[in-house]
Amino acid sequence: MSAGRLAALIASLAIATVSGLASALAEVGELKVAKQYGISYLPLMLMEADQLVEKRAAADGLGTLKVEWVTLAGGAPMNDAILSGSLHFASGGVGPLATIWARTKGGAGDVKAVAAMNSMPLYLNVRRADIKTLKDLRETDRIALPAVKVSIQAVTLQMAAEKEFGPGNHGRLDHLTLAMSHPDAQAALLSGASEVIGHFSSPPFQYQQLKAGGVHTLVNSYDVLGGPATFNLVWTTTKFHDENPKGYLAFFKAFQEAIDTINKDKPAAAQRYLDIAKDRRSTPQEILAMLEDPLIEYTLTPKSMMKYVDFMHRTGALKIKPDSWKDMFFPSAHAQPGS
Repeated sequence: MSAGRLAALIASLAIATVSGLASALAEVGELKVAKQYGISYLPLMLMEADQLVEKRAAADGLGTLKVEWVTLAGGAPMNDAILSGSLHFASGGVGPLATIWARTKGGAGDVKAVAAMNSMPLYLNVRRADIKTLKDLRETDRIALPAVKVSIQAVTLQMAAEKEFGPGNHGRLDHLTLAMSHPDAQAALLSGASEVIGHFSSPPFQYQQLKAGGVHTLVNSYDVLGGPATFNLVWTTTKFHDENPKGYLAFFKAFQEAIDTINKDKPAAAQRYLDIAKDRRSTPQEILAMLEDPLIEYTLTPKSMMKYVDFMHRTGALKIKPDSWKDMFFPSAHAQPGS
């Protein structure tokens, strides 16, 4: 090969290498993030309202990063959206996260959790006084929850049903459940005119229902689990995580900042929730009481994850089971004392 041809080849290889590196280092200029309803999503609400991700991205040298926020009604549409590529970050309960982790494991678009968001009890509230146990539910009764079979409420109901009716009866009440957003389900429950006689929800809805009167709690998730457990998490694809390290880190830092903000000044956080959510049912004192409840915690630490996962695997909802909770999380969460 002549010296001229060799020089040309080296130049072309250099250009290709630089071009490939530029492509590899190019990150998305817009993030699409989804949240759901309720005070459990307050960290994401603060991130949106205060543009925390955008500020972190700018501070970390990522430049201008646009963040688009959407609100979805449950974990099932979250997973559909993230699998279709229309979302970068999804949020929801342990059930939807475990479901999509198992479904995508080993593929090009496998999904893992960024971190936990909170731990809080979930109540199945019912409006009929004659319903004392799950055995008192009638065939015409309906229980509203965010997503049938896969939402954390649905999985908790299955666990409660197995305790009530015995092994193998975890799906005994599945046919009585229907998917509804929390605001719509609460309206149906409190109307007294709907087939919806129960709502398996989350704060603040469950407390608003009890305050309204004529409603009592039938199932408490902490009773079913035997203690505190993670309610919500945030997740994304490995593809996004690997191709957008700066964008991922900016989101994670903003997420941690939002949780720290809540924990440092709960009175201010309570007022922020009311303002952002436009909640007219609750007072600042009521929201503050929830935030100060020792059973409610905003934390990055996953709790009792494996209790849910073991149950879902044993009952066939998950075809594969992680060896540890860490298998379902990116390294950003591995330093946490999870379970």
